[in-house]
Amino acid sequence: MRTALVVAALAAAVAAALYAATLAQAGSECRACVRFGGGEHCAAARAGSREEAERAAVATACAAISSGVTASIQCEASEPLSMECR
Repeated sequence: MRTALVVAALAAAVAAALYAATLAQAGSECRACVRFGGGEHCAAARAGSREEAERAAVATACAAISSGVTASIQCEASEPLSMECR
């Protein structure tokens, strides 16, 4: 019984450390809104740099309103309606 508690505590500590390390790497968070093909969608993303977070937010928003690789590329190339980063 005592061994099981120690193992559970160690597993919880490792999970908490991994979670904290993941959050530490995400230096920027951006929220982008895009309009494409008659649809409009907003999405947020985190990444190590602001540029990566902007790209990921636009790509995520475009994925929700475009279908197919060509449409996704066209959507991602368009200017976002809005972009907020912190």
